[in-house]
Amino acid sequence: MSKEITSKIIGQLKQDGSFSDWWESTDIEIPFFDNQKLAITFIDFEPEDDKNFIEEADQALMNFFKLKNEDRNSISGLAYKNCTDFLEAIDFDEADEPLRQIENHNEIWDFIEPTEIHISRRHRRDNDIYVQIACECDWEQEHGLQLVFRQGKQLTRISSQDGHLTEADAYDNPDEKDELLSKFK
Repeated sequence: MSKEITSKIIGQLKQDGSFSDWWESTDIEIPFFDNQKLAITFIDFEPEDDKNFIEEADQALMNFFKLKNEDRNSISGLAYKNCTDFLEAIDFDEADEPLRQIENHNEIWDFIEPTEIHISRRHRRDNDIYVQIACECDWEQEHGLQLVFRQGKQLTRISSQDGHLTEADAYDNPDEKDELLSKFK
């Protein structure tokens, strides 16, 4: 039998049938992506073990829902750099030509499709709540793209989808050596 939890921000989340520590919402309008609807999933969450998770996740979601198209455009350069770094690392493919023709970095979003949003607690160092957006992208079909926002406020990682919330975690570096994470305010 499926259980439910309640978020004051997004309502009821149902327990996933395969992963007992995953809780999924219905589709929610996401202002950051021009109100495109996506499900939001709380992951790695056991209600009896983390009494503050829902409250902290709700605060992160409130922060994240304040981010709009202008905020997305403010990180276009980082998304574009992720694309160009990847294209420089692979053999030339004519199919990538539209990506090479981008003149305005904001055009990069035409090649990115958000697919799901995960809310989770980082289980090391800061133990903070992170909003992780998994995306498909035209330049990296296998591993896609992820955008990670600490407390839902500020981008602290943009990378392929590798399961890590921070560059520091991905490469086992100190947080202060993580360029975006160390700028978190």
